[in-house]
Amino acid sequence: MANLKVGFVGCGAMGEPMAGHVLKSGKFDVYVYDINPAATKKIAKKGAKIARSLSELGKKCDVFVVMVGYDHQVKQVVTDLAKVGKRGAVIVITATSHPDNIWECHAIARKRGMEIVDAPVAFGLDGARDGTLASTVGGSKTAVNKARPVLECYSRAVYHLGDLGAGELGKTMNNMLHWAHAIANYEAILLGKVYGLDAQKVREMLCEMPGTNGTLRRWDETRFTWQGKDMDIAMDLAQKRDLPLPFFGVVDQMIKLFHADDVAALLYKKKAPYMGKLYEGKPISADRK
Repeated sequence: MANLKVGFVGCGAMGEPMAGHVLKSGKFDVYVYDINPAATKKIAKKGAKIARSLSELGKKCDVFVVMVGYDHQVKQVVTDLAKVGKRGAVIVITATSHPDNIWECHAIARKRGMEIVDAPVAFGLDGARDGTLASTVGGSKTAVNKARPVLECYSRAVYHLGDLGAGELGKTMNNMLHWAHAIANYEAILLGKVYGLDAQKVREMLCEMPGTNGTLRRWDETRFTWQGKDMDIAMDLAQKRDLPLPFFGVVDQMIKLFHADDVAALLYKKKAPYMGKLYEGKPISADRK
């Protein structure tokens, strides 16, 4: 295992610290590639080797960790790696992606004798920085076992849920609950705010109550960046199996109205927006006058 070469594709806010944890473990030779050469400078100073192209990276490494944002980018990376990669090499897809895309990538990679593992991560930027991400994983036992020691460098837990696509399904289920909590948290705290309660104090109280959730605890970090993509995947998967999800149908529509600035206003400003209106607090006693 000491000579296993690990290649990271994407050295942005998530990929760079993830690669750093693999490098810090001292178990692997770490190579990095990013379409933006400047993104690799920080990790290179820590000892990672920079690949000048995907082709160069593909020829060198045994396990690849792909951290790019969109399905078409994932597929392009897999296509390029599969042109030159080693037979038996494993490509780990860590971004949230549609399971159909994972299987399309599998079809591309297997022509070269390479394996795909889907291992999207949860706990965001803090988890990447601290090495405490959670990886939900799909793929063959052989491929997952080869990739697992790498995943464990940056993950608090590695959950092998089943065949290809199962990791993305696991992440989708988490995303569904996350966005449902985001709406529920906002409405609950807004009720307190319109009656004059300090919204941040209400949040701190709720974090210690039975109704708490992980989204509430990390409320300030919810960026409302990927909710459209996340819910589109969930609703498409449900439709494929003729599964009615009326509650999440509402979540799908509502969450697209939210922005991180709304949460900041709710917690820290005098007025909070919701459904096209601004709400300002008045104490409960105002109704008794």
